[in-house]
Amino acid sequence: MTIEIQTSQQEFPIPAGVFAQKVTSVQHYTDRLFKFRVTRPESFRFRSGEFVMIGLPNAEKPVFRAYSIASPSWDEEIEFYSIKVEDGPLTEHLQKIKVGDTVLMRKKSTGTLVKDALLPGKRLWMFSTGTGIAPFASLIRDPETYEKFEEVILTHTCRDVGELTYGQELVAAVKDDPLCGEFAQGLRLYSTTTREDYPFQGRITDLMASGKVFEDLGVSPISAEIDRGMICGSMAMLHDTKAALEGFGLVEGANNRPDTFVVERAFVD
Repeated sequence: MTIEIQTSQQEFPIPAGVFAQKVTSVQHYTDRLFKFRVTRPESFRFRSGEFVMIGLPNAEKPVFRAYSIASPSWDEEIEFYSIKVEDGPLTEHLQKIKVGDTVLMRKKSTGTLVKDALLPGKRLWMFSTGTGIAPFASLIRDPETYEKFEEVILTHTCRDVGELTYGQELVAAVKDDPLCGEFAQGLRLYSTTTREDYPFQGRITDLMASGKVFEDLGVSPISAEIDRGMICGSMAMLHDTKAALEGFGLVEGANNRPDTFVVERAFVD
């Protein structure tokens, strides 16, 4: 069974089992990064921090890729934060979308970066690089995050200063948000760059190893007794940050086996 839709894009039949949603806004941050929002199907349910497979109606067999949902579970729209890849099977075309265009979304979301995959703790660390901040954009806008943790520290590492803008604007907006702003006063953002000059520079794993991140934030080093962690970024970053947390005594968990940190291994192209 297929469904026909009318868009400004080239028309192709929409496969069964997917939602066809309209783009409501697009914002480009750099020549490598942009965000967009789409309408939310009334029947679509997800947990803050999960990802979903998305694609475009630009072929008879559309290419789908995993994208973390950047909006919280209560939002009336769905937000995504994406890289731009010139020859990427999906992002080559996705970066050109405009308001009114159609984005395809599979009907089931999943992922490990959810609060239920962590044991209770006092302080939650969210480690991200690049567009890996997306699931945390969802979680820090969810009031339940602050009911479970007294302090939330979001680290965001990018190559250049301009790539930090999304995270900076996001955290500022969360603290002013009428729904969760009151609870989010314990939210802190630690941004670093690896290429361009910035007050805080370096890979987060190096900053943990040297103790500089803890010194900069004025907090105690990570401890399995009070700290919980979530990791989302490049494959190398996942591997190194996982090893760093294990060095502090934390243990990787999952949805069916909660523990002291979790890792998301789904990637866009």
